[in-house]
Formats: sequence, structure tokens, C-alpha cells
Amino acid sequence: MTQSKTPARAKDPVPAVSVVIAAKNESEAIGPLIDEITAALDGREAYEIIVVDDGSTDNMLEVLAARQKAGARLVVVRHRVSCGQSAGVRTGVTAARGQIVATLDGDGQNDPADIPAMLAAFRSGYPALRMIAGQRVKRRDTWIKRISSKIANGVRSRLLRDSTPDTGCGLKVFDREAYLRLPWFDHQHRFLPAMMLREGYGVVSAPVEHRHRSAGVSKYGTWDRLWVGIVDIMGVAWLQSRAKRPEIVE
Repeated sequence: MTQSKTPARAKDPVPAVSVVIAAKNESEAIGPLIDEITAALDGREAYEIIVVDDGSTDNMLEVLAARQKAGARLVVVRHRVSCGQSAGVRTGVTAARGQIVATLDGDGQNDPADIPAMLAAFRSGYPALRMIAGQRVKRRDTWIKRISSKIANGVRSRLLRDSTPDTGCGLKVFDREAYLRLPWFDHQHRFLPAMMLREGYGVVSAPVEHRHRSAGVSKYGTWDRLWVGIVDIMGVAWLQSRAKRPEIVE
């Protein structure tokens, strides 16, 4: 279930870009992250920031309310109970009004300063290009996370043929309409490039910065990702095998 904290926006100018963040219990990281997004996009883009609070039990909602009061271009939508990151992304993109969506993780490890270049690259390749996936060239994680991620990305790329070296990077830029056409399932956010390719959309990767987590704790473990990932890859492979794209003749 979701509980909306979204203010009425009908009279607001429609933004070109919606920055979507799905986060849970990131009260320490979310405020500085919003400030960085504002610094990266103010004066460059007509934008909005949408934060989906995925059933947080800390004071993240209060932090977000303070940023709204201070004038941030911020919309907050709250899940009454935690539904996971993919559900949070889906809620945020559904609420978004911009044609272009940029997603980031809520822990501050993605650098908002990378967004303007990704937006420029996206626009130069549109409409054939519908997604740019960030590739963390210098991972700032523990060695076990780096190794497990490298193995998982290799297996996934080989089986799904998505030619994407780092689908785990939360920083992505994509076309909102194309995203909403994709089949939705839990953990979908890890397979967005493969699902975009399944629909015939162009996808490329771009190198981005990756930072140490400065506050809070990770919400994921190595082993739970491994076993769930195996099942998900099998499911996505099945979806790929059933894909048919009719060619429309005028």
C-alpha cells in the first residue's frame, strides 16, 4: 500500500526531467543528496525531485519535509509498508511528470554531478536510445561486494545478452514512457537494460563516479542477492524468449 504525501502540482510548470529516488531509512544521507541534485541541476534543467519513502522507520520523512519547506523542488510519496526498491522506483516513475527520468540510490553513493552529462548523451541519441545505464568504474565498496557484483554481472550479461557491465548501478537515465511499457516484477530495477532491449529500445552504458557510503547501513546482503538473482535471471530469460515485436505496416 502507498500513502501519498504529494502536494497538488497541477499549476506547476511541467518539468523536463524527474529525478526519482527510492529510499528506506536514509535520514542521514537523503538531505545532502537532495542538496547535491539541486546544485547539479539548478539553472540547467526544468526538473523535479521525487523521493519515495519505502516505509521508513527513522525520521527520513521529517528530513524531507524540512527540505520541502526550505524550497527544494521536492515531491514525497510514502509507502505505508516497505515494498522494496523496484516498487519504490515504479511508484516514483508513475508519479513523475518529466519525459526523462533519472534514478539514483538514496544512500549517496551515486554522484548527482554525473546527471547533466548523462542527460545530454540521452538527448543526443533519442529516440533510438531510450536508456543510459551508469557504470561504476571505481567501486567504493568492500572487496566481497566488488567480487560478487563482478561475478553476478558476468553471469547475467552472458545469459541475458544485455551488454551492460553494471546493472546494479542505481544511476540511470531513461524515457518514462518506455519504462512504463515494461513488464513489472519485484527486483525489476536490476534488469532494466535487458527489459528495455527486449522491447527494441537502445541502451548504452556510461562511466560514472561511485562514492563511499557516508552514513547509514546497506539494506542488502551478499547471499540474499545471489539466490534471488538466480531466480530472477531465469524469469527474465523466460520473458525474453516470449518477446514478439510486431512490425506495423502503414
